[in-house]
Amino acid sequence: MREVTPLLMRGMVITVQTTFIALIIALVLGLFFCLLGMSRLKSLRLIAKAYIWAIRGTPLLVQTFFVYFGVPQLIQSLGLDFRLTPFAAGVITLSMNAGAYIAEIFRGGIQAIDHGQMEAARSLGLSHYRAMFRIILPQAVRVSIPSLVNQFIISLKDTSIISIISLADIVYQARIYIGRTMQSFATWTVVGLFYLVIIAVLSQISIYVEKRLDYGQKSRRHGSA
Repeated sequence: MREVTPLLMRGMVITVQTTFIALIIALVLGLFFCLLGMSRLKSLRLIAKAYIWAIRGTPLLVQTFFVYFGVPQLIQSLGLDFRLTPFAAGVITLSMNAGAYIAEIFRGGIQAIDHGQMEAARSLGLSHYRAMFRIILPQAVRVSIPSLVNQFIISLKDTSIISIISLADIVYQARIYIGRTMQSFATWTVVGLFYLVIIAVLSQISIYVEKRLDYGQKSRRHGSA
């Protein structure tokens, strides 16, 4: 453990960095395609449905190969010199993948809000979009937090699949170490412990945030009463 831990720590930093950057982008993508899917224009709804259908219907491994090998080859066929680093390809793939699922999470959160709130906001003179961003979305995000944290955990674990393109994450570092020492059992045990610790921390943060939001909601209700 003393020998392998520093190597795996470096890999875990890459894992967390990739996941963190990808999830920030995925939140934006998810919200964008969620609102696109709820648009009054059929063409926009079809675009959102096509994106979500394509991502949810294909394995993450295929998406990784498509982004890392397929897209550069397509661009190079147009006469342009274009390549992606494993890190950039990993971030793009993870963002696209998580974005589709987050779009569905946001859609479920919005649909869980009473429709009467939108009607009340419109009757007060707010436009549809102002009512959505000021009244509906804040509540939808609160409702969606448990599912969002679950998606964050899934995305963190999904980086192990993206290591197939030589992303220097914890799994890639473990494979390099095992190839040099043949210490499979001990190394994968330590890798599993790293993941368990990170996921336990994320779960505790999720519980804390939920409690804080619930406390804030109760305080507002008590104040109104």
